[in-house]
Amino acid sequence: MELKRVVVTGLGALTPIGNNVPDFWEGLTNGVSGAAPIKGFDTEKFKTKFACEVKNFNPEDFLEKKEARKLDPFVQYALVATEEAVKDGGFDFEKLDTNRIGVIWGAGIGGLKTFLDEISNFAKGDGTPRYNPFFIPKMIIDIAPGHISIKYGLRGPNFATVSACASSTNAMIDAFNYIRLGMADVIISGGSEAIINEAGMGGFNAMHALSTRNDDPQTASRPFDKDRDGFVAGEGAGTIILEELEHAKARGAKIYAELVGGGMSADANHITAPHPEGLGARMVMTNALKDAGLTTADIDYINVHGTSTPLGDISETRAIADLFGEDAYRLNISSTKSMTGHLLGAAGAIEAIAAILSVKNDIVPPTINHFTDDPAFDPKLNFTFNKAQKRTVRAALSNTFGFGGHNASVIFKKYED
Repeated sequence: MELKRVVVTGLGALTPIGNNVPDFWEGLTNGVSGAAPIKGFDTEKFKTKFACEVKNFNPEDFLEKKEARKLDPFVQYALVATEEAVKDGGFDFEKLDTNRIGVIWGAGIGGLKTFLDEISNFAKGDGTPRYNPFFIPKMIIDIAPGHISIKYGLRGPNFATVSACASSTNAMIDAFNYIRLGMADVIISGGSEAIINEAGMGGFNAMHALSTRNDDPQTASRPFDKDRDGFVAGEGAGTIILEELEHAKARGAKIYAELVGGGMSADANHITAPHPEGLGARMVMTNALKDAGLTTADIDYINVHGTSTPLGDISETRAIADLFGEDAYRLNISSTKSMTGHLLGAAGAIEAIAAILSVKNDIVPPTINHFTDDPAFDPKLNFTFNKAQKRTVRAALSNTFGFGGHNASVIFKKYED
């Protein structure tokens, strides 16, 4: 069976450094930090008092007030990013076979704010279970693709993927496979997350996972820097619309790039710590390259997972050096989490957009906030520190790794007819 080709024909983003794709890309290429003191709740008693929040966002600018109240923020974000992607892709669903258009969405946690509010209200009461009838429908992760399909009348494959920080990359890989196997023509994919609240920040603080650089939040996300001390929480959504090539050409769609491969693996090592030698990370990149029919010499840019944690950055870099060998020294490597923070289940989506636009525009966004070299990293590797670099990007690989040892990678390359 000959596999069909899959291209990217629509993008949407709602991020801490831009509420649409053009602003997001401008923020990335200009090295803008999205970190700032948290405005969403009182952080006085919290170890970490800052995050990468979405800014100047009012759901009622996009949704009816009554409808917005029925949706957790992670679903609001999903709908807004998807609306941008649908418009960007020029889709008129009335003219397409919606039985062959699906939605596959990723989130790591889902409706945490809804869960927190409902359980808090119950705890304050007399034990009588007075819950909002939308409690469960607002909270569950699969409700995001459900709402997207309902809004646009899409009856193709519809489900959610959950693999912590790898969730939206796994969603893209599933979408990729459904299309290239001929089971769908178009799939709206991506991910969203909204965990910057008392439960999310408190929980990650308890794990000692977050940076506590409260005196300088803008530079707190420091991937590969000697003084990195944990990740910075982020929120938002990214939508990538994937389409079978001939279907896209038939409707005259613009094409950003071609998705050519996806890889998956497990560390099988620890619930939060990566394998110290990066075995799972090496395997997932190997699998993605094999799926794409590419070699290490074909990759020009890797958007790394690069969370700014002491162990994770080292493990991933070891895997790259081990797999790519001498080819590692001509790569550009960067962690856009230095600007956006870590969007957990949505990280794969917005970082895939960064990779896609690097291929489209031949610009590699930087790893900002680098101040002190860490001798643990090979100084000959190009981490694209502090300033974007122009270069031809024939193909870009994007890594995402999740708690539980879940690894997922995707590869985008320049589209050639």
